[in-house]
Amino acid sequence: MVSLLWLIPALPLAGFLLLLLLGKRIGEPFAGWIGTATVAGSFVTALVVFAGLWNEPEHTYSLKLFEWMPAGKFSVDIGFLLDPLSMAMILFITGIAALIHLYSIGYMHGDSRFPRFFTYLNLFVFSMLMLVMGDNLVLTFLGWEGVGACSYFLISFWFEKDANASAGKKAFITNRVGDWGFMVGTFATFFAFGTVKYVEFLPKASGLAQTTATFIVLMLFIGAMGKSAQIPLFIWLPDAMAGPTPVSALIHAATMVTAGVYLMVRVNPIIAASASWLPWVIAGIGVATAFLAATIAIAQTDIKKVLAYSTVSQLGYMFLAVGVGGYSAAIFHMITHAFFKACMFLGSGSVIHGMDDEQDMRRMGALRKVMPITAITFIIGWLAIAGVPPFSGFWSKDDILAYALHKSVVLYVIGLITALLTAFYMSRQVFMVFFGKANWGESHEAELANKIAHETSTVDGDTAADADSHDDAHAGHGAHAGHGVHPHESPRTMTIPLIVLAFFAAIAGALNLPFTEKLEFLNRWLEPVVGATQTQLHLSGSQLAIELVTSSVIALLGIAIAYGVYLKHKVDARRIELPLFANGWYIDSTITNFMGGLGRKGFELIAMFDKVVIDGAVNGVARATRGGAMRLRTVQSGYVRWYALMIGVGAVVVVAFVLSQVSFS
Repeated sequence: MVSLLWLIPALPLAGFLLLLLLGKRIGEPFAGWIGTATVAGSFVTALVVFAGLWNEPEHTYSLKLFEWMPAGKFSVDIGFLLDPLSMAMILFITGIAALIHLYSIGYMHGDSRFPRFFTYLNLFVFSMLMLVMGDNLVLTFLGWEGVGACSYFLISFWFEKDANASAGKKAFITNRVGDWGFMVGTFATFFAFGTVKYVEFLPKASGLAQTTATFIVLMLFIGAMGKSAQIPLFIWLPDAMAGPTPVSALIHAATMVTAGVYLMVRVNPIIAASASWLPWVIAGIGVATAFLAATIAIAQTDIKKVLAYSTVSQLGYMFLAVGVGGYSAAIFHMITHAFFKACMFLGSGSVIHGMDDEQDMRRMGALRKVMPITAITFIIGWLAIAGVPPFSGFWSKDDILAYALHKSVVLYVIGLITALLTAFYMSRQVFMVFFGKANWGESHEAELANKIAHETSTVDGDTAADADSHDDAHAGHGAHAGHGVHPHESPRTMTIPLIVLAFFAAIAGALNLPFTEKLEFLNRWLEPVVGATQTQLHLSGSQLAIELVTSSVIALLGIAIAYGVYLKHKVDARRIELPLFANGWYIDSTITNFMGGLGRKGFELIAMFDKVVIDGAVNGVARATRGGAMRLRTVQSGYVRWYALMIGVGAVVVVAFVLSQVSFS
């Protein structure tokens, strides 16, 4: 069964090629169903392969398809490495991607480029699978660049608006900064080990010189910072919300942005061989990103921007886990985050769909009455990310905090404060969108009338779905002002994925419960990959109880504060939603102003230096060579007597030189 590994990426690739060639002829909705079927088939194949992997030694299996780059001693294969880490990634990538594809059939209904959207989605899934399945750094980089290109296509999918096109370019260029680090790290790995194949160089990492190991990890970490949106390379992700909501869920919540975390966990033996200060750098940047993004999310009014900054913050938690040696905790939070954040992103898309393209939370409120399925599933995702027990986010976030406390009290306290902020801003979002006053209708009576009309029109779900004709027509083609909007629940193709994701957001914590080693399934599963370098925690029952209670109290406190501010109005929200937070600490605008002002002038000077000095030196050598050759060419007259004379003169010179060196004494 495990030999079917190649079929996992082959199915999305086949879907991409089919839609690329015949997408326009197939049209809507069949193009969507084909794209969904190929990814769902990949997920089913992954389950079969997962069952077969249990019988492999250390749950590891390699498959070489063919030699890709033979160049002397340097050789790269197209080959796959299936181990506990890549298997875990494959399962949630294909599973969540299949649900998002299904959701997109309803969400993208009526879009003029419907088949092209699924073409890009299939290509993205293929690229992401190549990233996590590749058995060497070069093949991983191929997938890395593939998901980067797809993110550009999908973020700027509605390129008619300049803001969307700019957001796509911003994501692409920012990621190129990080990709430079990945490439240099790959080169350094080859120079150090003579190979870029994981199973060949990772076992040798312990014998690597500390300086070399530090340099490799630092370069790879720069690549991870770009892809996983860490300070200062996080500025692209909030703008990436310009893409369709399924893109936000698939790329910027569940899969692509976790690639950097995957890379760091993959090279954990090299991190162990690096200088002791480097894990502190990783943990410091992670916890700083988590805290900074959480403060920014407090003051956002766009429903998707809140989730975007929340994603940046949760990615910071994952890097915190990597820095403190909690590799399994990082993967645990990655999995739970994929479920609850995908659920909330798709839930936000359902709200936007039902609100006729409205994304401003100040024009929402009381939507639980007219969008019950969306509200319930979103609330489950909220409880998970807020860290309320027994939902999944509580267990995975507390796992990270336990490792942070083992490393440093300062890291733990900042992580705990960030958890409080997370519970607060996510509660703020839920209260503004689903509770309180209905700001989209003229009165509560109008709201209830809309609800009754909606319930009457949805007696036949299929008819209602068809009648919707997906009002928003997407592309942000002008949101309707708050009044006069008639919210309604989304069709089944959108609500079914929400229900499935909400279910797993609620129970996924069971993957790694901390009470006994027998319940730590994920820890034991990942042991062949991270067991040798992972920090070992030995918590007593009382220590565990104190940490769990502390995390619970923090989560409930954050919810209670938000309840008092946004539902009871005991505190003016403007005292919390500071302009500093609303403007993202002015980091993005500062970078923009620098790049368009002083930075641009600096780059122009560098370009001038390159043209005058570097190119000037090269061109100067060429001109000198040419000038000398022009002068020497005059000697070549073509007359034999001239050549004979020169030979004679040369012979005399040689004889004279020899005689001058001879002593006759």
